[in-house]
Amino acid sequence: IVTEHWPAIQAEQGCIGPAERRRRLLEAQAEAWRRDPPRAPVVIAGSTGSIPATAELMAVVTGLPKGIVVLPSLDCEADEETWTAIRADPNHPQHGLALLLARLGIAHDEVDDWPGVAVTGTATARGRFLSRALAPAERSDTAAHHTPAAADLNALREALAEVQRIDCGAPGEEATVIALLLRQALQEPGRTAALVTPDRGLARRVAAELQRWGIEVDDSAGTPLAETPAGVFLRLTAEMVAAELAPLPLLAALKHPLAAGGIAEGAFRARVRALELAALRGPRPAPGFAGLRRALTAVEAGAELLPWLETIERMAAPFVEALQDPRAGLAETVAAHAGFAEALAASDELGGAERLWAQDAGEAAAAFVAELGEAARSGPRLAGERYPALLDSLMSARVVRPKYGLHPRLAILGPLEARLQHLDVMVLGGLNEGTWPAETDPGPWLSRPMRGDFGLPPPERRIGLAAHDFTQAFAAPRLFLTRSTRVEGTPSVPSRWLLRIDGLLKAISPDLGLRGEEGQWRSWAAALDRPARQITVAPPAPRPPVAARPRSLSVTQIETWMRDPYALYARQILGLRALDPLDADPGVAERGILVHAALERFVRLHPDALPADPVSALLAVGGEVFAGLHAKPGLWAFWWPRFERIAEWFVALESERRGRLRRAGAEVRGALALHGPAGPFELRAKADRVDLLSDGGVSILDYKTGALPRAGEIELGFAPQLPLEAAIALAGGFTETP
Repeated sequence: IVTEHWPAIQAEQGCIGPAERRRRLLEAQAEAWRRDPPRAPVVIAGSTGSIPATAELMAVVTGLPKGIVVLPSLDCEADEETWTAIRADPNHPQHGLALLLARLGIAHDEVDDWPGVAVTGTATARGRFLSRALAPAERSDTAAHHTPAAADLNALREALAEVQRIDCGAPGEEATVIALLLRQALQEPGRTAALVTPDRGLARRVAAELQRWGIEVDDSAGTPLAETPAGVFLRLTAEMVAAELAPLPLLAALKHPLAAGGIAEGAFRARVRALELAALRGPRPAPGFAGLRRALTAVEAGAELLPWLETIERMAAPFVEALQDPRAGLAETVAAHAGFAEALAASDELGGAERLWAQDAGEAAAAFVAELGEAARSGPRLAGERYPALLDSLMSARVVRPKYGLHPRLAILGPLEARLQHLDVMVLGGLNEGTWPAETDPGPWLSRPMRGDFGLPPPERRIGLAAHDFTQAFAAPRLFLTRSTRVEGTPSVPSRWLLRIDGLLKAISPDLGLRGEEGQWRSWAAALDRPARQITVAPPAPRPPVAARPRSLSVTQIETWMRDPYALYARQILGLRALDPLDADPGVAERGILVHAALERFVRLHPDALPADPVSALLAVGGEVFAGLHAKPGLWAFWWPRFERIAEWFVALESERRGRLRRAGAEVRGALALHGPAGPFELRAKADRVDLLSDGGVSILDYKTGALPRAGEIELGFAPQLPLEAAIALAGGFTETP
């Protein structure tokens, strides 16, 4: 695929990929400078030459009359043995520079410092410490066991005085601590500060925390267009129509803050909630607007929602048609989608374009849609169900950055953007293994020997580049190293660089450490959201007064009382009722109610003797009961085949039992009055079956479409339905005789 088919596709399209374009440009520039060396100075600064074409261009610049290559954070003090080990260790921060110097044919000790830059003793001591801490594996023992002289130890202690490590309990706490660190840096006029992290989640958390003080911080990575309100709305509306109005995508789109459907936003939200309760809770309705209309027609509250739903249907009609028409082009689909999104975003006060394409994110979304529509004119046709995935893929490459209103002295940077930056305070966040550095995954296609045969660098090369970024940021005048000990509830492992630093500190001197301020910052972060006044209350104990308690319960409610008293309290005292889940499994949602209804009707029709063809008669009754399920095909598909099997089993068992019965009764009601200190308490029951036996006895049956209660549950009273119904029968409480 990579070596044959993809080049053929590119040749057929007459195009090349971005990496190939970059390589050709760099090679062309290098060749041009070889043929005609420029007379003006040429400077390449800050690159480690990790891309071969870039390294070749740097080699050409070193041969120019006025060519200069400025290498970032080169360790010129390492001895030759250490430098040889660095060239063989792709995890080392100097590994990339070592390979570059070898390609240039220059020894590391031949590289001069940039003239006119004075390196302080503190910076030198900190750099030497980090060089020892991150020494190559075969040289780490030598570096760790080298005990510095007293003067060097004092210099090291002074160099590390402005380096602090803070281990937080969770990413939320880490974000709060970092926000406090950045906020505190602003207390000194002119002071600059930045968070450096590859963890985009942590970066977003910190930006949100800073907003509590009205600080809008510049995030170099920006906000992905797909995560802005306008981008999310476009994605959700596409998924809603492509999924044929499945409950979850439909509600996600209609509950988005931009959705208003041409009316007041509050009124629109109320109708969405009414639609959810009337048709979307429980098993999924039939697909499309037709399925929703059928589901609303089947319920009493649906009639009021039909005109509103038809309005939404008219808005979406061109987009629905474009996705379903195999002849529709991509440009037509994009235009129809934008039109539907605008129509759905309109309110009673503002048009859809004014609301959807507003502010920086809206402008970026509008530009994206315009460019996509223009490019789609020459694009291929696309199946409708693939359109949301295409939209997500293309939108993921777009980033939105605010144009103004950002704080001039604070920033959030990625490791790449932080290279060569000089700020007064730097916070290196997310220093956990797997985050910084990221995990090394060679991928499923090429083994390590195969990568070597192809001339590709080992996966650990990425760790070396990340380590180089870490060492550059470590030189900041005021430095904080932060991490979370648990991420998503799982214990995390400190970054390998932190472990190496800890190990060297312990080896040099037991009183050296970086956590002197950890407790202070964590306590401030905890106090930030702690209320000024705390009231201690007793644990909740739902014990309502007797007058508020129910004086009548069914036998099934008694079982709920035994298993989950608070559920009974919520339903009977608080008047709360649990909603059915969205897009529910039909086997769980209905719990056999339809099967019970069909069996009840059949037994009532034939209480004495079975008909000539009992299976056909039972299926006919079941067809009448199940007729209302055509609005929810998932429920019909789950239960009707199951009912057909149940019918044969039930008739066989019933034929055997009818010889011992005088009469069969279905859904027989009964009650039993119990006397208590606060007055009578009524126990109610509606038994699925109460049959009178030929010998004068009574048989009580309970239909179960799910699992049967275990004997131990019955003995302990956690499944008391049949024992309580038997008690009612013994007391003559079933007054409705079969």
